[in-house]
Formats: sequence, structure tokens, C-alpha cells
Amino acid sequence: MKITPELVSLGIIALATSLMWVPYVLARINTRGLVTTLGNPGPSVTPDPLWAQRARMAHANAIENLAVFAPLVLILATLGISTPNTVFAAKLFIGARLVHYVVYVAGVPVIRTAAFIVGFAATLMLASAFLTQIV
Repeated sequence: MKITPELVSLGIIALATSLMWVPYVLARINTRGLVTTLGNPGPSVTPDPLWAQRARMAHANAIENLAVFAPLVLILATLGISTPNTVFAAKLFIGARLVHYVVYVAGVPVIRTAAFIVGFAATLMLASAFLTQIV
């Protein structure tokens, strides 16, 4: 399989997603202490700061979207499909998902939603490239 720009984009966003837990876990350690953070949470633990709670939710959302983006990129690479539109869509997805994470953590709702929609549109562009090959 040839390494395409779409596969590189997949690697970049997978790496970014794999690191999105770090800020909220560090916040948890700062808030609760290392020993409590390493233990099982109970009803009496101090809640995470609001930004850290949003970071956790943004991370979960990133994983959910990666689960759709990754197979599409892998299918296109397997089929040997790499066009200017698919390259653009993959890069757009990276930008949208990184913006989504940052503004979600910052608590900026309208831009967060817009970034989500842009990322979803990029995913649809990849799906369209696949569907045009099988129809």
C-alpha cells in the first residue's frame, strides 16, 4: 500500500487523539493528588475542573470521530484512491478536529459546533469518494 497524504493525515490525527487525555489527567492529579487519581474514583473525590471535564468529553468525541475517519482513509488507501479532494478532506478533518478540541476545552460553544460540522463534512467527502467507486 502506498503512503498517501490521507494516511499521513490519519497518523497525525491518531497521534493527536492519543495525547488528548494528558491535560485532563494532569489536572486531575493537580486537583486530587497522584494517589487518589491512581485509585478508584468514589463519590467523595473532588470533581475535575470544568475545563478538564470538557477536555475529557472532547477527547471522547475525537475518538468517536476517529472511528469513522480511520476506516474511510484505510479503505481509500487500499483501493488506491487519492485525489485532490480526498487530500483536502483529510487535511480539513485534522484542522477541524484540533480546533474542535481546543474550543471545546475553552468552552466556546458556537465555534465548537462549527468545527464539528466541518470535520463531519470532511468525513462525508471521504465517504463520497468511496461511494462513487462502488456505485
